[in-house]
Amino acid sequence: MLKKVSVSVLTLALSFLIIGGCSSSGGGGSCPETNISITVCDPDTGTFSLIIDNGFFPLVVGDELVLEGEDDEGTFLEVIITVLDETEVVAGVTTRVVEEAEFEDGEVVEISRNFYAQAQDGTVCYFGEDVDDFEDGMIVGHEGQWRAGENGNLPGIIMLADPQVGDIYAQEAAPGIAEDQAEVVALGETIEVPAGTFSDTLTTLDCNPMENGAIDEKVYVDEIGLAIDEDAELVSF
Repeated sequence: MLKKVSVSVLTLALSFLIIGGCSSSGGGGSCPETNISITVCDPDTGTFSLIIDNGFFPLVVGDELVLEGEDDEGTFLEVIITVLDETEVVAGVTTRVVEEAEFEDGEVVEISRNFYAQAQDGTVCYFGEDVDDFEDGMIVGHEGQWRAGENGNLPGIIMLADPQVGDIYAQEAAPGIAEDQAEVVALGETIEVPAGTFSDTLTTLDCNPMENGAIDEKVYVDEIGLAIDEDAELVSF
């Protein structure tokens, strides 16, 4: 059974994130300091909804996004994101479950169950993920798995209510396990992907301090969601 983190523990951890930016306890990465507080996602003080209608990150049960592409080594990539008719209570909050399946050259490499809820102001909060890593069709690990409310982990922000260029925020707040952050770098850039041409977009650079500050570009389209994830582009929605 999940246990809620006490207010004092949450406050201490939040203060560390706000003051310390994205400095990793895993050591080794360099990401810019966050300038947006994640307290809006504090499960002890916030009010959350399963109606997730944030423009750049809408989650409607039954929706499916398919992204495909090829990496620098010529590996064919496919990502299938499905909003499930399932909920999960995480840190005392009922969250929507979103499954993300990743394939390389047609073979499944990871399936994750991600937990989201929307705060009152429209911010979409990320409460963690269960992860199954695969090799030759068999589960071989659970790298990056975390849940808010366990071991001092906190929910992060997956999408701001009113994103502006220059905003930097923690997406994941599980020290030593998952510490990704995002920086909004553009709004309204036109993109062309297999699914179409879109101009009402939001572009972020996601930084991972646990992988030496590795950067991953993502582009979201209003009323659709994720359209570019580094080498993978939206082909259907």
